[in-house]
Amino acid sequence: MATAGAACLGFSPPSASLGGRSSPSRHLLPLSNLAALPSLRRSHCRRTGTNTISTGSSDGSLVRTRSAAGEGPDFSEVLAPLQETWDKIEDKYAVAILGVSGFIALWVSTGMISAIDRLPVIPGVLELVGIGYSGWFAYQNLIFKPDREALVEKLKGALGDITGSE
Repeated sequence: MATAGAACLGFSPPSASLGGRSSPSRHLLPLSNLAALPSLRRSHCRRTGTNTISTGSSDGSLVRTRSAAGEGPDFSEVLAPLQETWDKIEDKYAVAILGVSGFIALWVSTGMISAIDRLPVIPGVLELVGIGYSGWFAYQNLIFKPDREALVEKLKGALGDITGSE
């Protein structure tokens, strides 16, 4: 049986609800029996007093996985290239204005899309237009090999124009 303080799992056996009546009695199983059931096996995590995350494995042993006192993520590796890039920028004011303008444009466009989505007919029509255009694009550029090769060359040219390399 279960000892005091041990967690138990309660269940009603199928025979308890015969004849449309449900039995008020419940059978209790100690949770230690769940180790035999692979679908109900759980791994428990806890933080110890030294900021170490410990994980209990299926055999009951405690596994130390990570210490937060020195093995955590090092943000200086991520921030150093960003700081170098920011230092190289000559017109920081213009870049800041451009970033804020981009954020405002994203916020306004999200609001517009949300407003359009609330209209009753427009989302369905736009979905049909998108499906039709996707079908037309696939027919024009993806079905035949010469068309696919021309599309790949066009995309490589556009990528070269954007990156500045030919």
